[in-house]
Amino acid sequence: MAVWIQAQQLQGDALHQMQSLYGQHFPIEVRHYLSQWIEGQLWDAIDLENPQEEFKAKRLLDSLIQELQNKAEHQVGEDGFLLKIKLGHYASQLKSTYDRCPLELVRCIKHILYTEQRLVREATNSSSPVGGMMDSMSQKYQQINQAFEELRLLTQDTENDLRKLQHNQEYFIIQYQESLRIQAQLTSLATLPPADRQLREPALLSKRATVETWLTREANTLQKYRLDLAEKHQKTLQLLRKQQTIILDDELIQWKRRQQLAGNGGPPEGGLDILQSWCEKLAETIWQNRQQIRRAEHLRQQLPIPGPIEELLNELNSTITDIISALVTSTFIIEKQPPQVLKTQTKFAATVRLLVGGKLNVHMNPPQVKATIISEQQAKALLKNENTRNDSSGEILNNNCVMEYHQTTGTLSAHFRNMSLKRIKRSDRRGAESVTEEKFTILFESQFSVGGNELVFQVKGRVPFLVPDKVLWPQLCDAINMKYKAEVQSNRGLSAENLVFLAQKAFSSSSNNPDDYRNMTMTWSQFNRESLPGRNFTFWQWFDGVMELTKKHLKPHWNDGAILGFVNKQQAQDMLMSKPNGTFLLRFSDSEIGGITIAWVAENPNKRMVWNLMPYTTKDFSIRSLADRISDLNHLLFLYPDRPKDEVFSKYYTPPLSKAVDGYVKPQIKQVVPDKECLVATAVFFFGDVLPASLSVVWLHSVSCGRSDSMLDADGDFDLDDTIDVARHVEELLRRPVESQWGGQQS
Repeated sequence: MAVWIQAQQLQGDALHQMQSLYGQHFPIEVRHYLSQWIEGQLWDAIDLENPQEEFKAKRLLDSLIQELQNKAEHQVGEDGFLLKIKLGHYASQLKSTYDRCPLELVRCIKHILYTEQRLVREATNSSSPVGGMMDSMSQKYQQINQAFEELRLLTQDTENDLRKLQHNQEYFIIQYQESLRIQAQLTSLATLPPADRQLREPALLSKRATVETWLTREANTLQKYRLDLAEKHQKTLQLLRKQQTIILDDELIQWKRRQQLAGNGGPPEGGLDILQSWCEKLAETIWQNRQQIRRAEHLRQQLPIPGPIEELLNELNSTITDIISALVTSTFIIEKQPPQVLKTQTKFAATVRLLVGGKLNVHMNPPQVKATIISEQQAKALLKNENTRNDSSGEILNNNCVMEYHQTTGTLSAHFRNMSLKRIKRSDRRGAESVTEEKFTILFESQFSVGGNELVFQVKGRVPFLVPDKVLWPQLCDAINMKYKAEVQSNRGLSAENLVFLAQKAFSSSSNNPDDYRNMTMTWSQFNRESLPGRNFTFWQWFDGVMELTKKHLKPHWNDGAILGFVNKQQAQDMLMSKPNGTFLLRFSDSEIGGITIAWVAENPNKRMVWNLMPYTTKDFSIRSLADRISDLNHLLFLYPDRPKDEVFSKYYTPPLSKAVDGYVKPQIKQVVPDKECLVATAVFFFGDVLPASLSVVWLHSVSCGRSDSMLDADGDFDLDDTIDVARHVEELLRRPVESQWGGQQS
């Protein structure tokens, strides 16, 4: 069901929230009449932080305006006349608003759609008849919202009490002034004759006694009111701290963790709209309570009454300041992280955001953010609040940016679009450390003024270094599986069998039992510093090579399940020996980084054997694809276990060569492997229809009959590199024009 149809069914506060999304910046009528078109556009495909995406946004803006104009033109009748005028006006209004900043239109609509989806989702969950089966996320959100409602009621209660206290205090001051007036009258009686003084003095004394008794009683009442109010504020602040801990230390930290994983191949971290709404509610509630505490302090100063209230108010003021300080400093976040690998003289971007900027009116005095690059040691010193003397480890160009407030989304952010690392200072490396192991981080710093410079906060946002010395193998499995799927851009990840194969390789083990590796740990040195036994590369270098090869050349075959991949030579032999001749499988090479080999079973004059081709690499696939190579090899019949090869690979075969153009012919490379005992590598070049039919040129490069050691690797795999070299030579030869090459030969 379309989101807009469901959004129109919202009720109560949810409906109010939905309606508040619209206004002059984007009229709700536009959303209504163009709902299907709006929901059909790829808004998320546009990177709001990339200025080069502006032309895409401009196309969407122009299309939106055209859709509105078309909608207006098709209105008929009396009611249609008014709607036609209104829609035409909206088209002009949107063009005027966003023509110079089309990315802001995309930002606005993305915010609207995301919020509508959230409101619909929350409403659907809350109205579900199986409330007891509500997922944990919905329950958590419900608990947070309930806590906000409790805080709202507490804050309203203390506001009422504060007003009552102020009213009573004002009346107390009036009565106190009355007591002073009576005292002044009593003092003035001394100037009167004794008879007049005796006549008037008793009444004044009685009145003074009554007022003083009331003042004493009322002073105690006011003191009690103040203490009760302070206790209520203490309760509110306790709940505020608890709510802030849940939002900042749980929800926001989880978002940062998801962002960290997303940078390493995990799913997107998700938007910040819900978190921002919570942080803004916190900011609003904290600020209201802070103002109440300050008003209570003002009332105490206005009418000092001996007692513990002064100390309590000081404590409350200190606590509320700590709470708001934690909120501001924690919600200064890096919304879009810079790249994990930075190169000098190369542009990169980043975005920082203050989640509470709008509610605290920080944008009224727009703060500037500065980015510097610091070393791992400096970052650790910052964690310990040690003085790093503001040293940097390099120079970044365009590293200052003013935070901007976006009215449509209510976000305060700074977009660093054109930063560039000019230079970097490296430390002296020790032992086996390499340049790639030396870590740095981008430190974002700013200063925010809150409440008209009433409070000033120094804030810093950076990427934390949380790299453990070693990790459990299951944890590493999760990480490399996530990385593999992200790099290859495939939904097909690593199977349990694949992970056992990797464990065997990583730990030089022969065990096939996954449980044997469950409690094993891997250090960084084992992962990417120590070479695998008998090899000159590390575990990570081998695995990274597999990812690169699969991503660039094998992705469709991996997605089809045509590549077993993570199988060693002995396993391949065991699997194939029980299969018919011509059965083959594809496995990643153990001996070469980024290589894949074909293993097949065939009949030998003496015995049945499993053969392995020399591994193909990226260089080979840049010449001829895997599917075409498999097509060339006629002795390959069935992909393991029993699928006809054409059924699996034919859709990826290169179509037959077309006719030559302008007197040139295009060479075609094909390969064969030895037939029985004769090791022959053949490259065939067809001239097709360019020459007379009787002149078909076929060039064969024969190596030798019998075994040729030059064609085999150390493990007895076939090496077709010689064939490719000669093929390239002939290809260059055949790039010459036909007339000059063949001199107009006739059949």
